Amino acid sequence: MAPILGDDSHQQLLDQLDLTLMPRPFRNAHWRPSQRRNKNIKQIVAEASRKEASVLATQNNSGSSTPHPQSSANATGAVTPLPGAAQVQSNITQAAQNLSTIVLERNLQASLSSGPIATYTNIESAPSLHPAHQKHYCDITGLPAPYTDPKSRLRYHNAEVFQVVRSLPQGVAEKYLEARGAHVVLK
Repeated sequence: MAPILGDDSHQQLLDQLDLTLMPRPFRNAHWRPSQRRNKNIKQIVAEASRKEASVLATQNNSGSSTPHPQSSANATGAVTPLPGAAQVQSNITQAAQNLSTIVLERNLQASLSSGPIATYTNIESAPSLHPAHQKHYCDITGLPAPYTDPKSRLRYHNAEVFQVVRSLPQGVAEKYLEARGAHVVLK
């Protein structure tokens, strides 16, 4: 039944059932999205490679990668060095710097000589040569081949090519397998 024009009870009922006017205690009025921006993998790898190159360039250009020259007094034996914590500490820091330089140089030489290698700092690597990851192609058409004929061991693309494979004369299937390098030679 349609509401009467002068009756406000219908509007009061609508206002009472309106969900937009209900308070929402589960939402914080002061909440704002985070200003921190997430980085994608390309940005992370680029940043790591820049950092690695910067460290290598800094160590090569600074005096930390060169050994400390011996003073003339130490070389002639005129002064006896006192054993102390400072000298031991400098030897440890120098050894650590030398070790990090050696590691960075080996990583750089390996990456320059044989292309990218998989390390903790480099996620690029050569494509997999595992047989499960290699794509198979049709021996007749050259299209991707999801099927293999169990009788002739030829790979085929669809049912139409399968009919062609089954209608091949006796030695033709062996020639296709030989072209692919999958033929069997019995001696």
